[in-house]
Amino acid sequence: MSDLSITYHVSRIMQHHDISELNRRIAEQSSFIEDIKREVAKVIIGQKYLIDRLLIGLLANGHVLLEGVPGLAKTTAVKALSDAIQTKFQRLQFTPDLLPADIIGTMIYNQKENIFTPKKGPIFANLILADEINRAPAKVQSALLEAMQERQVTIGDETYPLEELFLVFATQNPIEQEGTYQLPEAQVDRFMLKLKIDYPRREEEIEILRRMTQKDIPKVQKVVSPEEIIKARSAVLDIYMDEKIENYIVDIVFATRQPANYNLPQLEYHIEYGASPRASIFLTLTSKAHAFLQHRGYVIPEDIHAVGMDVLRHRIIVTYEAEAENVSSEDVVRQIFNKIEVP
Repeated sequence: MSDLSITYHVSRIMQHHDISELNRRIAEQSSFIEDIKREVAKVIIGQKYLIDRLLIGLLANGHVLLEGVPGLAKTTAVKALSDAIQTKFQRLQFTPDLLPADIIGTMIYNQKENIFTPKKGPIFANLILADEINRAPAKVQSALLEAMQERQVTIGDETYPLEELFLVFATQNPIEQEGTYQLPEAQVDRFMLKLKIDYPRREEEIEILRRMTQKDIPKVQKVVSPEEIIKARSAVLDIYMDEKIENYIVDIVFATRQPANYNLPQLEYHIEYGASPRASIFLTLTSKAHAFLQHRGYVIPEDIHAVGMDVLRHRIIVTYEAEAENVSSEDVVRQIFNKIEVP
């Protein structure tokens, strides 16, 4: 999207909707974002895309799946974010012998009182890092489903609510498939964002080796409370979205289901299943969160373009024909964004 069209869109919003007060309030309430980024930057060099998307997941209250080779600071970034907001953090190392009870907890027999009592598992925290989630079998991965979707856990006959601030950040290694289990589609769809993490640039790697080989490695300090994050989530929902932007989001999602109706007949042979209504909801929430990161009280098409790939890449299932032609879901998303007219 060109700078000229962005300027036109913004001026149109300002002309027809008096949102100056909302814009001022969002700018004020989002000021802590820079504080978090500054603290996380003490231990994470570069990786702006990763940090921004973790913050979007945090602000939009959506789980995040991180895909990348080992050593790209995925785990360190999540831990640094947790330290910056002083939350209860739990890292779960997924292995082939992990059991569902190892995650959610189980009932323990109390011999003294002759009763069974619940022992809550590590899922009862604020930020959960499910490290190498694809190394555990399907029954363990499924144990996360209720927690991720319903924000509650059932142990025995009792159901226990999770913390109000509760998010799952899961990592998976895309290159080493021996001893791994493909994530069920139902679980993949519960991740608001799927990120693909790449290697740092050369100058960034020089800074990494210099900083991480010193005697005193910097430590992340708390700069915001969980209560402030929850308050910020409410502010994100207040961000203004024009009706034309809403229609733009729905057009993008419908183009994954009915591409011929959007002058994309070639995608009829490449898309097996399009995105569900969850994609429309998540595109709306994440684009608002992206605007919040920019300290802006309204959504512009650039926000949707920024998060669109991360929301849609794991929600479009391509056909065998597409795979044979080396057409990925990301290629499909790019064609849709290039074709759908920007409001």
